[in-house]
Amino acid sequence: MKTALEGLRVLDLSRVLAGPWAGQTLADFGADVVKIERPGSGDDTRSWGPPYIGDETDAMSAYFGAANRGKDSLGVDLRHSAGQALVRRLAASCDVLIENFRVGTMAAFGLDYATLSCVNSGLIYCSISAFGQDGPESDTPGYDAMIQAMGGLMSITGGADDEAGGGPQKVGVAVADLFSGMYAVSAILAALQARERDGAGQFIDIALMDCQVAMLANQAMNFLVGGRAPGRLGTAHPNIVPYQAFPTRSGHIMVAVGNDAQFRRLTDALGEPRLAEDEHFATNRARVENRAALLPVLTRLFTGRDTADWVGRLKQAGVPCGPVNTLDAVFAEPQVRHRNLRIDLPARSGAAIPGVANPVRFSATPVQYRCPPPQLGENGSRVLREWLSLSEPEIDALCADGAILLS
Repeated sequence: MKTALEGLRVLDLSRVLAGPWAGQTLADFGADVVKIERPGSGDDTRSWGPPYIGDETDAMSAYFGAANRGKDSLGVDLRHSAGQALVRRLAASCDVLIENFRVGTMAAFGLDYATLSCVNSGLIYCSISAFGQDGPESDTPGYDAMIQAMGGLMSITGGADDEAGGGPQKVGVAVADLFSGMYAVSAILAALQARERDGAGQFIDIALMDCQVAMLANQAMNFLVGGRAPGRLGTAHPNIVPYQAFPTRSGHIMVAVGNDAQFRRLTDALGEPRLAEDEHFATNRARVENRAALLPVLTRLFTGRDTADWVGRLKQAGVPCGPVNTLDAVFAEPQVRHRNLRIDLPARSGAAIPGVANPVRFSATPVQYRCPPPQLGENGSRVLREWLSLSEPEIDALCADGAILLS
């Protein structure tokens, strides 16, 4: 069966997570994605471990493996004039280019959009940076954690200051990078659709800071409408009660009561139906206003039974809930196993590299996993032959000159 993006060529000059995540998603959807890396060391995340995949002489970090499947790798020295010329030739024959260098770096290499669009007017050029292409912070480098902090996410994540262990927390995965990677994918697909209509490519400016602020969603609107900066509520929700994790006799359960009918079913299952009749708790508005009085009562009730017992009882009662799983429990969940969310891809060594499946399910153009995350320079010669029709002597000359690295 054909894939959704079959025939689309993507040049991925990005490193770390946001750009590589976008490139991997496009590869999953069927694009031919070539990762351009620094010879010798490659993407910074190749060494971000342990744990590592493979033996000591041929290892890559699990972190790198999380965002780079489905790609071929080509080592190119972008400081080398022949390397720059090679990337310009590759850009002339591709549909999409993704990069996340500091603002101005690509222009210094002669690989900026203004230059490349002259040789490929249909090029979709997606630039991902910490703060975007303009503004007072545009030349400031940045990683996910500082964006989570500056973008407000850490101010609403974690326990309140007056609670034991309270204070700002970053999310357990690099969500600012992941938000930006997914915004990049949707922007690229929109630009491709516009090119189909108008016949021209365009430049896409993606900033981690912009994406982080955009993803504040209801919390941002709460502030913009109410004028009050929200604080940290741990696992609780600012607009819905009860909507948080509760301790049980054996762990924790997450309860997500979205309406008053569900609250009545919850109180019945807890053996305290009178709570739903109390005017202080009968409506969500009342529960939000009186959360300090309600939560200790619910906490006392939940600590009386094990998590599994409560999950069974509440599901039977039609109350949305679930256990707070560790990752070993996640991959053991029957639903996760049924949906085949773990995948194993055969590597060049013959071993299987595990990964997490793309969650999108197409009915007619299925996701593909063309290859596992590449070793540095793996399959680069294929790209040079198929994209540029280079001969083996021409490829050997580039290698000998130090412009490229193949494995």
